[in-house]
Amino acid sequence: METLFGIILPYAAIAIFLLGFVYRLINWARSPVPFRIPTTCGQQKSLPWIKTDYLDNPPTVKATIARMALEIFLFRSLWRNTKAEIKPEKQKLIYGGSRWLWLFGLLFHLSLLIILVRHLRLFIEPVPWALKTLQDLDGAFEILIPTLFLTDILIVVALLYLLARRVVFPQLRYISLPADYLAPSLILGVAITGILMRIFYHTDVTAVKELAMSVLRFDPQVPEGISWLFYFHLTLACILLAYFPFSKLAHAGGIFFSPTRNMASNNRVKRHVNPWDYPVKIHTYEEYEDEFREKMKEAGLPVERE
Repeated sequence: METLFGIILPYAAIAIFLLGFVYRLINWARSPVPFRIPTTCGQQKSLPWIKTDYLDNPPTVKATIARMALEIFLFRSLWRNTKAEIKPEKQKLIYGGSRWLWLFGLLFHLSLLIILVRHLRLFIEPVPWALKTLQDLDGAFEILIPTLFLTDILIVVALLYLLARRVVFPQLRYISLPADYLAPSLILGVAITGILMRIFYHTDVTAVKELAMSVLRFDPQVPEGISWLFYFHLTLACILLAYFPFSKLAHAGGIFFSPTRNMASNNRVKRHVNPWDYPVKIHTYEEYEDEFREKMKEAGLPVERE
């Protein structure tokens, strides 16, 4: 069982993740996008005296890169325009941002990134000073003994909010599928079992590092002293890793291939013609009337020519 959950399952999960994710990236890259279809919510570049919104309607490649960077690192669209509601006192449609969703979404992604980078110490020997510094900063508050990292708290709180949001709000609950609950639940399970291992159920970190490095060297060996909770933690992580390419989590790579985000909005500057256009046989109204004129007269329909 230790070989199954400590060696075979991780190798299988890594293989499925790599093959599945590469397949999806190639599939996205090969998808034809003949027209410029960026999502815009600002003034497009036109006449010199009209102010252009370079971030919400980027006319150049540089502006598009800046917009993508703000979206990837700061979730700008969540902050700005994801909610629409009618204000009774104004009787008009008002667009606004989802501030709480933006905050907890940003906290979740940043915490997850720091946790993943922090786990690199299990695969590197000696551990670089940068990883040691990051771990020290993450545990600077020295909550509990052993130290409970700040990102561990933030990721659990953020995931609970994201899950509760789908349950509490009827509009979100109506459009939510089982897959929308599965991925956050798996990540929450991985986070909670990791916290339990660190605070309440001691696990031999040295033995875990030996296992991780042996798997990385393709010379897998299962050392003694690894608790059952670690294997449960690892199993949840492997399920999440294997599920990743086939879920909405794949937006981590898909955002770079989204034509609504990665294209410059220069439709007024350059004409974009569909390269797959072909001559289409048309049937004009004059031809239609010539063909059905007598029947149109019998039915009492007006005709342009007698």
